[in-house]
Amino acid sequence: MPGTSPWSALPDALRAERVDDIAVLTLARPAKRNALSDEAVLGIERFFDGLEPDVRAVVIDADGDHFCAGLDLSEMTERDTLAGVSHSRMWHRVFEKIEFGPVPVVAALKGAVVGGGLELAAAAHIRVAEESTFYALPEGQRGLFVGGGASVRVPRLIGVSRMADMMLTGRRYDAQEGLGLGLSQYAVADGTGRKTALELAGRIAQNAPQTNFAVVQALPRIAEANPRDGFLMESLMAAIAQGTNDAKGRMQDFLDGRAKKVTDQ
Repeated sequence: MPGTSPWSALPDALRAERVDDIAVLTLARPAKRNALSDEAVLGIERFFDGLEPDVRAVVIDADGDHFCAGLDLSEMTERDTLAGVSHSRMWHRVFEKIEFGPVPVVAALKGAVVGGGLELAAAAHIRVAEESTFYALPEGQRGLFVGGGASVRVPRLIGVSRMADMMLTGRRYDAQEGLGLGLSQYAVADGTGRKTALELAGRIAQNAPQTNFAVVQALPRIAEANPRDGFLMESLMAAIAQGTNDAKGRMQDFLDGRAKKVTDQ
């Protein structure tokens, strides 16, 4: 039907809304601690595929006391090897649309950020953790291995040895520990995660689009490249960004004293 929002087809486990130029995706299955079914994961994909061109940032929030307790284990079925690979690759495809999508993503964490929930959070660019937040990767105690991207993204945040400890021993980290390790960039009081995430997303939305694009698309690739290739990519991205009319206008505002300095609040 013409004019129908692509978000109208989201499953009941998800809810989408606009707050000015920010799109908010809410995990809406609190009775199950927002465990992710395949339907919900594919709904996340539809949400990101349906972002309107004027959206400048995304916030991922959650109903109830928990962000996400991981994979919905009630959906676990016996799969042959090829089907198991295909299922894991589906999660990879969807979460890649978060990490390498068109705009920065801020996740508001609370309660359980466990298993697939940590994989979802790790795909975001900024993570705000309420005091109740705790992180765990219980797959090791269940005879499983992570399959939604954790073995790539989580070691980037905390290192291979700490992730191995989480999986081998069932170790949990609380919000303050997670902040120190890099699982989040902000720790806030309970009940304030969404507000803080929206405030941060609002600041991000004021950035030049070319800068946000460079941070989301180029920065992680530069960081993973060998230094010679990384320096070249940095030069190319810097030249592209500063050559835009937007950048020229912002620089002129700064030179004319109309823009905030770093010391300004």
